[in-house]
Amino acid sequence: MDWPVVLGLGAALVAGAFVQSSIGFGLAVVAAPFVVVLAPELMPGALLVASFSLPVAQLLLAPVDISWRPLGWALVARLVLTPVGVVAVAFLSVRSLSVAVAVLILVTVAASLTTVEIRMTSRNAAIAGAVAGVSGTATSIGGPFLALVLQHERPERVRSTLAAFFVAGAVMAIGSLSVAGEFTRAQLLAGLVWLPFVAIGYAVAAPLRRHLRTEHLRRGVLSFSALAGASILLRALVF
Repeated sequence: MDWPVVLGLGAALVAGAFVQSSIGFGLAVVAAPFVVVLAPELMPGALLVASFSLPVAQLLLAPVDISWRPLGWALVARLVLTPVGVVAVAFLSVRSLSVAVAVLILVTVAASLTTVEIRMTSRNAAIAGAVAGVSGTATSIGGPFLALVLQHERPERVRSTLAAFFVAGAVMAIGSLSVAGEFTRAQLLAGLVWLPFVAIGYAVAAPLRRHLRTEHLRRGVLSFSALAGASILLRALVF
């Protein structure tokens, strides 16, 4: 590994952890484009390792308010589709995966901005979990889909539910990638090196979390999801 590059990517992890600590997701969305360009061999395992620590901290240190029914449906669907994500890692290019994830994010945001309301139902949660089973395993990006389903909930509930979803999802993804031989020692080491950077982002976001309201959260989720989808698509098509 090129250790100066790995350490330099820590700045992206700080920014991503700050965003995720505020609106409930975003670590992988912020960091993945930089990792793909500068150290593609670390995808997706290193980000999965780094992103595992943040939701654990959120569940242990922040107020917990989990919406259990949607979470259960999302996790079952993610478990079923995780092997598809492993196959995608083995046979598809990073560019192909990135384009697919970006398009899915943008379509989901567009649907949410129309008269078609995306509400927190068991069906929508299962669909979000199924998509995350593929995209979260293949690219480490799975949060925007369930976040959009939860967008009308209280900020504390959104963050707690997503944190529980990320913890279980990361375990599924890392376990499946390991069995398939797609999770390397280099990815593990890089992910561990990034943990302090994640902690910094979490700590810096603490003052903002206290003042975030439901409508502000919804706007943040939609705006950041759209920005993330557009940036991922642009990076995949240009670079």
